[in-house]
Amino acid sequence: MEATRAGSAPLRFKSNYAVSRKFEPFYKGGKVQISRDGKHMFCPCGTKLNIMDIETGALVHSIEQDEQEDITSFVLSPDDEILVTGSRALLLKQWEWRQNKCRRTWKAVHTAPVATMIFDPTSTLLATGGCDSTIKIWDVVKQYCTHNLKGSTGVVHIVQFHPDISRLQLFSSSMDYIIRIWDLKSSMCIASLDGHYSAVTSLAFAPDRNTLISSGRDKICMIWDLKTREAKRTVPVYESVEAAVLLPEDGDFSHLGVKKRGLHFLTAGSKGILHIWEATTAACVYTQPVPYQRVDTKEEEEGSTHGLTHCMLVPGKNEIATVTAEHNIIFYDAQTLQLRKQFAGYNDEVLDVRFLGPADSHIVVATNSPQLKVFELATSHCQILYGHTDTVLALDVFRKGLMFSSCAKDRSLRVWRMDKAGDVVCVAEGLGHAHGVGALSCSRMKESFVVTSSQDCTIKVWNLPESLTAKAKAGLVSSPEVLHAHVTERGHNKDINSVAVSPNDKLIATGSQDRTAKLWSCPDCSLMGIFSGHTRGIWCVQFSPVDQVLATSSADGTVKLWDLHDFSCLKTFEGHDASVLKIVFVSRGTQLLSSGSDGLLKLWTIKTNECVKTLDGHEDKVWGLHCNRQDDLVVTASSDSCVILWKDVTEIDLEEEQAKQEEQIMKDQELSNLLHEKKYLKALGLAISLDRPHTVLTVIKVILKETNGKENLEKNLLRLRKDQKESVLKFLVTWNTNSRNCHEAQAVLETLLKHDTPECLLQYEGIKTAVESLLPYTERHFQRLGRLLQASMFIDFMWQNMRLTDMSKQEEDMSL
Repeated sequence: MEATRAGSAPLRFKSNYAVSRKFEPFYKGGKVQISRDGKHMFCPCGTKLNIMDIETGALVHSIEQDEQEDITSFVLSPDDEILVTGSRALLLKQWEWRQNKCRRTWKAVHTAPVATMIFDPTSTLLATGGCDSTIKIWDVVKQYCTHNLKGSTGVVHIVQFHPDISRLQLFSSSMDYIIRIWDLKSSMCIASLDGHYSAVTSLAFAPDRNTLISSGRDKICMIWDLKTREAKRTVPVYESVEAAVLLPEDGDFSHLGVKKRGLHFLTAGSKGILHIWEATTAACVYTQPVPYQRVDTKEEEEGSTHGLTHCMLVPGKNEIATVTAEHNIIFYDAQTLQLRKQFAGYNDEVLDVRFLGPADSHIVVATNSPQLKVFELATSHCQILYGHTDTVLALDVFRKGLMFSSCAKDRSLRVWRMDKAGDVVCVAEGLGHAHGVGALSCSRMKESFVVTSSQDCTIKVWNLPESLTAKAKAGLVSSPEVLHAHVTERGHNKDINSVAVSPNDKLIATGSQDRTAKLWSCPDCSLMGIFSGHTRGIWCVQFSPVDQVLATSSADGTVKLWDLHDFSCLKTFEGHDASVLKIVFVSRGTQLLSSGSDGLLKLWTIKTNECVKTLDGHEDKVWGLHCNRQDDLVVTASSDSCVILWKDVTEIDLEEEQAKQEEQIMKDQELSNLLHEKKYLKALGLAISLDRPHTVLTVIKVILKETNGKENLEKNLLRLRKDQKESVLKFLVTWNTNSRNCHEAQAVLETLLKHDTPECLLQYEGIKTAVESLLPYTERHFQRLGRLLQASMFIDFMWQNMRLTDMSKQEEDMSL
């Protein structure tokens, strides 16, 4: 239908795609820091530190250590000016991060990598805590180490300056769970706050500067009086706490249960939700609603994937940012805890991807996780969809782009709908398969049914009631409606890897590990025929949008086209060196795109069996491949954690090629005019700029044919710039290899050697190579000239002798 709608436009085969956008991992764990103005986010990612623009989600800079070592810690100064990174190479680097320039590098003096670092409030002192149990303090302005504090046990993972500069105190904690207070005047530990029974995860100072709140993985927070250095209160939190953040006293937090003034703090931990506590009563005044289904208590205690690993206040934007165990970074409104923005820092292995939305404005991504991620292409804002309880394996979208379905290892199928605001909710759920559901396909005409296939070797057809679509449009779905399988059929003897519905909703195709594809009628699932011919398992099946043809791709590295009437193989496309995992029809069914387990994409023209283009953008198996409805964008997803948007650049390439040809014709005409007008210098300059040695040779030959040719050549060559002379020298090396052009080459060489000093010639780029190439051929030319001279001398001698004999005979005859 879409093909006929677009039928008025002329069909043009695609010849190339270019990367338009790339969703790469930018955060792989560790501390995340946000600038005070809330505009930039600093995320460690292996050997790189990525600086992200929070507004657009774009990568601003990627700071990388020269020695390609992992960055173990970093810190941004309170004034947002200085960035310091530490690596496994035991080096500290100070960066001007806005210009991506390293200002200085110095040895960390630690004997093991730096685990944590912090600036003091004035941005002049830097404290580093190492895995060697020591703490070093550095004067960043004068660039020297001021203190070396020893006495901690194990890795020092927290260092924090007291906010009151005049006290000159540093707080630290290490693997012995004790909080130590260091006096920087005497370099001594003046107090130890002992109360935690597991690792201390954060320290927060109250505005009165005499109260400290510490959080730990022992499921408690402790409130300390810094005057008496005793614990004032223990707050049982009932979860492993990763961060405690004090709420500002001047803010309005009435929406979050804060009814009276006083010290309130927020905790983030293993349960994955935020709690707000009143310090004076140790009471929890607010608990964030759970965005996902509850798991059992044992699993929760062990630390589920929903856990939070970090939490911080962003004063510049009045936001609270949290980091999840799945490397998602979430921004909330500080006063209401309403979700503002989400980023997916790391997708792990991406198993499938689809365009979503009426104008394909979003993509939905299935990663190696129970959660689905919906990315808005314009802003990189990510919605995380909770529902499945095990890894999501496959996705498919209905024709209008608002509804899509997903299936997972939890044996379930879910149907989702996007509203006009772009928010996605689950509207239906189906259970019934005995094993994980590995593939599915949505109906093509209307939003009426979904076909699923499973490792239990069955296919099921699930009908969607018409009332469901109406309810979903009206936003009346409060909980997912339960779906029941209308038809169940045992399809293959081995795992079914792929299922597809025909454009008219009357046929279903399945592809299996048993090396066959099968055609079924819909909706009763009666077998119509079997496609046999692949030598290994079939990974993907796709119906042509215009012809009665089925395409299959296999682990044998081939793509085959089959006739739906007699089930015969029409064409075989060979070119992949590895398994072909996904295929999709483009250009109204006249071309195919295929993706392989070697990370390559190939574009095929069906009529000619020709591979038009091979695209290399991924480093691992490409599991996801989908084309938008405009047929000008393709999205791919791979095991290398990357999602790439490819844009059709066929017309752009064509326009560039035409522009080049036009420019070439214009310059050729200009060159011809210059030669006609005998403007040899300009002609030489133009031919050199076009990088056309043959044209330069033609110009030189024309000059030499003139009456004073050698003088004219000399005059014009000497007026060339140094870079132009270098080009001519490079050209004449080639000319000199041919006896027909050697005279012109030697004439140019003579001019250069005669008028340029040896010192000047040595400055020419590639002069050594040029001389080495010129010598043997020049010697050969002189030898040939020598032989020619000898031959001409012999002919002259013979001629002279012949003339003398003739003359003497004539004289004798005359005397007689």
